[in-house]
Amino acid sequence: MVINLDWDLLVVRIFLCTFVVEIKINNKTFKVMKDLDWSNLSFGYRPTDYNVRCYYRNGKWGEIEVCSEEYIHLHMAATCLHYGQEAFEGLKAYRCPDGKVRVFRVEENASRLQSTCRGILMPEVPTDLFIEMVKKVVRLNQEYIPTYESGATLYVRPLLIGTGAQVGVHPSEEYLFMIFVTPVGPYFKGGFSANPYVIIRDYDRSAPLGTGKYKVGGNYAASLKANSIAHSKGYASEFYLDSKEKKYVDECGAANFFGIKNNTYVTPKSTSILPSITNKSLMQIAEDLGMKVERRPVPEEELETFEEAGACGTAAVISPISHLDDMDTGKVYRFGEKPGPWSTKLYETLRGIQYGTIEDKHGWTTVVIG
Repeated sequence: MVINLDWDLLVVRIFLCTFVVEIKINNKTFKVMKDLDWSNLSFGYRPTDYNVRCYYRNGKWGEIEVCSEEYIHLHMAATCLHYGQEAFEGLKAYRCPDGKVRVFRVEENASRLQSTCRGILMPEVPTDLFIEMVKKVVRLNQEYIPTYESGATLYVRPLLIGTGAQVGVHPSEEYLFMIFVTPVGPYFKGGFSANPYVIIRDYDRSAPLGTGKYKVGGNYAASLKANSIAHSKGYASEFYLDSKEKKYVDECGAANFFGIKNNTYVTPKSTSILPSITNKSLMQIAEDLGMKVERRPVPEEELETFEEAGACGTAAVISPISHLDDMDTGKVYRFGEKPGPWSTKLYETLRGIQYGTIEDKHGWTTVVIG
């Protein structure tokens, strides 16, 4: 049902079936947001109206397609199902206090996906295509972008899969690249607050010369067991040491680790760690704030020297670590029950840039809706 109210300069259209309101003023259309409890959203999947898709066939990428279907028609012998030809990315769209909608470092997500493609033999998604599809899917679903005050965001999930049929271990000849979006709340309950982590040595997330530096589903499958154990014991997430020697800090679950001491931001260097765009940004912000930055191997015993520590990534931004338990040795590394001053400053600065309230002097944000 559509109701049209025609005035001189104002047209209101109400789509009762989907609760979308469009207001047209001076021939410019504004979409009114969905009526959701934005402040109480979980970090989970919620259907939206559209996703965008692009197929790779006969050695080239096709045209962008807009789709309202949530399901994929897939061959039972597709390489993504049998041989792990699957990669994804994660970024967010932010509704800002100036009325604009921004995405953060979208070129970096495109670059990281291209690196993954080279690693598991999939065709690279061109940067221009990646960015165009991100912009299109955000604009198509703009009424699902949470309010600035809510602390929620629109999560953007690009996904690339091998769709061609193979029985032998070979790369596919056909691929699907798609992007869907969903509004999400904070990754951890309580938002920016300190959480306990636990060292788990019995499981590895990735191998030193394996796919750890690529954003592929297999790495996350490898972390499910350890993550479940950590949650069952009351921890926010598991904490990994290097898989080769169990001597060096690797990752905090699916997030990068950082420690702070003596005005220095320290983060591990490892061949099995996914290069976090958030961590890369925090390293630059730390330098901007006058801190020294070190990216190097971090021995486990150095943990007790850090004044602050945290996990960082797109989902949580920064999750300060209150304490880290080593169940094998009984050692407890304590970093404070509340976020430390440097972690707080880094978090507030990064969030300010993402929301357009702090100068974006590095040109990291892209305005999708002005």
